[in-house]
Amino acid sequence: MAQDRVEAVERALTVLEAFDSPQEHFTLAELAQATGYYKSTLLRLLGSLTRFDYVQRDQQGRWHLGHAPVRLARRHLPGRHLATRIQPLLVRLAADSGETAALLEVEDGMVECRLVTLPDTALRHDLRPGDRWVASTADDPRPLLPGGVMVCQPLPGDAIEPPMWLALSGPAGRLDPQQAHRLLADAMATLAAGPTREAGP
Repeated sequence: MAQDRVEAVERALTVLEAFDSPQEHFTLAELAQATGYYKSTLLRLLGSLTRFDYVQRDQQGRWHLGHAPVRLARRHLPGRHLATRIQPLLVRLAADSGETAALLEVEDGMVECRLVTLPDTALRHDLRPGDRWVASTADDPRPLLPGGVMVCQPLPGDAIEPPMWLALSGPAGRLDPQQAHRLLADAMATLAAGPTREAGP
C-alpha cells in the first residue's frame, strides 16, 4: 500500500537493481541512465550504500557491488550449483562411514553448516544447515564435541570466497579418524575429477 512506501529506501533499492546485470562496473552516467535519477541524487544514495558496503567505488571512479549483498546471500542455503556438486558427496560419505557428513563454511571467526547428510542411526552428531559456532582457529572449523570427534578436509578455493570444509563427525568410540580421512580424500578426488559423463554409443 502507498502508506507502506519509503521513497528513499525504494530509490536505494532501485540503484541496487541496476547492478543485476552482466556488467560488473558502472560509471555515474551509466547508473543515471539505468535508474533515471539525477547524478546529484545518485551520489547521495551511493554514499549511503557505500557506508554499509552495498556498493564500492574503484580507483577509476566506477561503481560495483560491495561485500554486503554477498554476505547476506550466504546466510541462506547454498546455490543450486554448489548443492548439486556437494550434496551427492555428502550422501555417499554418510553411507560409507555411517556418520554425519557436512559442508562447513568459515567467515569472520564463525563456522556455519551449509549442507549436511545425517546417518540412519539414533546415536549421531545431529547437525543442521544454519548451525553456527565459533571457530577455534582460522584453520580449524571443528566445534567442541563432548564424546564426539570431527574430521575435516578443506576444499580448494580462492582469496575472495570464505574457506569451506568437508567434514565427518560422530561418536568418538565409533568414528575412526584414519578411515574418515581416507573417505574425505576420496570425496575430494571425486570432486576434483568433475562430473562424470555417460559414454556415447
